[in-house]
Order: sequence, then C-alpha cells, then structure tokens
Amino acid sequence: MKSVEARLAKLALKGDQRAFAELVELYQDKLYHMSYRMLYNRQEAEDVVQDVFLRVYKNLERYDDTMKFSTWIYRIATNLCIDRLRKRKPVYSLDAESGEHEGLDGYAMIPSDNRTPESEMLLSDTQRIIHQAIETLPAKYKSVMVLRYLEELSLQEIGDVLDMPVTTVKTRVHRGREFLRKKLEHKL
Repeated sequence: MKSVEARLAKLALKGDQRAFAELVELYQDKLYHMSYRMLYNRQEAEDVVQDVFLRVYKNLERYDDTMKFSTWIYRIATNLCIDRLRKRKPVYSLDAESGEHEGLDGYAMIPSDNRTPESEMLLSDTQRIIHQAIETLPAKYKSVMVLRYLEELSLQEIGDVLDMPVTTVKTRVHRGREFLRKKLEHKL
C-alpha cells in the first residue's frame, strides 16, 4: 500500500495543486526545524524550505514511489543545508574588535532576530551551550547529528537521506558525539 505522501505526489505530478499544497503543509514545519537546527539562522532556514519545495515541484517525476517520500524530501533539504554550510565564510571571534568599526566588537555587529524576553528565558544556558557546540561541528557530522538527535531519524533513515551506508552513518554519529563530548566536557 502506498503512503499518503506518495499518492499526493502522484496527484501533484498530474497537476493537482491542492495535492502539492497538502505536501507543503505536511512538511514545511518539519523541514524548517531541521534546517534551522543545521543552520541556526531563521532566514536561511526559510530559504532552504522554499528551495526544497521548488525542487520537489520541478522534480516530482524523479520521485521513486517505492521509497519513502519523507526520505526523499529530507535528502533534498539536508543537501541544501550542507551546501549553505560549505559556502559560509569563516567564523570570526565575536570578542575581537572590528577593524572596520573602531571600538565595536562582534557582538555589536549582530543584527537583532526579534527575540523577546520570554523567548530568551526559554533558551536555557545548557541549550545555548549545546547549540553552540553543534554549530562548530563539521558539516558532515552536523547533518548526521541533527538528523539523529534532533529529528530523531533512525540510522537507516539517515543513510537513506544522505545516500550513505549505515556503517558510515554510525561512524559519523560516533565521531560527532566524541567531538561534542570534548567540546562540552568542561562547559556542562
């Protein structure tokens, strides 16, 4: 029996706009959260989600309905996030004084992301420390760690999404955990 998503994809391929809108509705929040957890930037996460649905729409005929639709769409999203991470410029210390703006450090240069005092309270120190540590992971470990621990996908599903053997996924999860353990052992 085919999944609801596979049936919706088939209908959307035939031109049914409501079916495609249902696919968007089913996945937009999930993809946004996954993208945000990889990129830690709202605008970039929103852009990735929009790009995912553009690619899905243009490439629906390539979807293999013997495969889970979620695997296919997560693979697209993950690859787009990894591409963005690779294109990012090197990270500089926020504590360093800006050469262009005398007397200002990196913190003064960060644009506001409209956080409220209430939302700021919800982010505990522990969560912030962990998010900062995840942000420093190399892209190949970051994608696996986000999919495994934040999106709670199985090792097999991660392998399907990233198109790699489960043994490679296990290795990357292990190395990612070791990386995080070393980063966090003196902070938590």
